[in-house]
Amino acid sequence: MHTFNVDGQQMRYQDVGQGDVIVLGHSYLWDSTMWAPQVAALSQQYRCIVPDMWAHGESDAAPAAMHNLTDYAQHVLALMDHLDIETFSVVGLSVGGMWGAELVDLAPQRVKALVMMDTFIGLEPEVTHAKYFQILDTISQLQAVPEPLVEVVTPMFFAREAAQKTPALVQSFRSRLAVLRGTQAVEVARIGRMVFDRRDLMEDVVEKFALPVLVAVGAEDAPRPVLESYLMHDSITGSELVVVPEAGHISNLEQPQFVTDMLTRFLAKVQA
Repeated sequence: MHTFNVDGQQMRYQDVGQGDVIVLGHSYLWDSTMWAPQVAALSQQYRCIVPDMWAHGESDAAPAAMHNLTDYAQHVLALMDHLDIETFSVVGLSVGGMWGAELVDLAPQRVKALVMMDTFIGLEPEVTHAKYFQILDTISQLQAVPEPLVEVVTPMFFAREAAQKTPALVQSFRSRLAVLRGTQAVEVARIGRMVFDRRDLMEDVVEKFALPVLVAVGAEDAPRPVLESYLMHDSITGSELVVVPEAGHISNLEQPQFVTDMLTRFLAKVQA
């Protein structure tokens, strides 16, 4: 892991491989290691930059001046400047796709291609907005994720049969939630509010996208239903849409080979 300073806070990131650059953004409540299967394959021909989002993995809490995902996209852009990387592609899952789209809006001339997986760049629907903010308030107040909440949140990230088909993956995530404590729990909840109170990019932003875009979604994604990906696909001229079979929200780990092959094909076309 490498370190980059933003407003006195340490952002940690992986820098693996050589070649054209791919920046990979992980899901909320996960970290950069989520991309391990894809980085292992893609780094054979690309340079993979994989940051831990603020308050996740080994990164510090978000700088006090950060208020939204646009600010975070600015931080990632600053990291690219620090590394003297002019152009790059972005592969983002969940919140990674949200700030990936913000990056395209900020620096359209620098982003060569965008992959948005299991994400939605419109406003959070009112019902889920209220539900998620109630969860975040509970985590902030208790400075922990209580066991009943762990049991509610964990299944949201996986396909229906994941506990039987990939029990180690599910248990690992459940354990990650259970040990979230103290200041880090509060800071993770702070990031969550930025995620679920994000601005709407569907109205005026995506119509300006003029780059190759791949939209992908797990067929059984509960937090980000397939319909949302169809809406994004319909709104982004020339975009591709792939539904990942037998996968939920963390589709890249539930179907790692399918997703790696999908990304390899898409990125090869972009680089051609």
